[in-house]
Amino acid sequence: MTVVIRHGTSETRDGGIHLLHFELRLPHPVIRVWAAVATPEGLPTWLAAADVLEPRIGGAVTLRWLNTDPQGRHTIAQGTVTAWDMERVAEYTVSVHGRIRFHLEPFGSRGSANGTVVRFTNEFRGTDELRLDYLAGWHHHFELLADALDGHPMTAEDWAQWTPGRWQELRDQYVSRP
Repeated sequence: MTVVIRHGTSETRDGGIHLLHFELRLPHPVIRVWAAVATPEGLPTWLAAADVLEPRIGGAVTLRWLNTDPQGRHTIAQGTVTAWDMERVAEYTVSVHGRIRFHLEPFGSRGSANGTVVRFTNEFRGTDELRLDYLAGWHHHFELLADALDGHPMTAEDWAQWTPGRWQELRDQYVSRP
């Protein structure tokens, strides 16, 4: 991985509503990053299979995480596309993970926007333990996104061999952060 993923931040509102924020600066054009975060072909290379993805506001979405828990079960999140602005905003509101939003903006030197800033937000209701789990999970998946964009996508074999080691390491870091 050539891109360093900075730690995400979080805020908690009344009623146990958490907002997680990540800002990624990726050295890839918006069109490539969009394909990774908003298409059934791109999502499995770093996050989840898009068993259903209707690319429009109100469209159905079903994401099936390809890594499994110790019992071999996949997390399946069903919901709706709640924002869609081609090559700019993809937002899914799903069971399990709440609202997940990718906002993309080009960046680069004078007229050559050869990179992308991704502003990611995840809003969900849950415990503080779940907040830490999600911070670590998204951080790890964003490392996988950077790898996929650099030409090293996760394959079915990679997902089958996935272990929670890196996730646990990141979670421990989030626990110790102020």
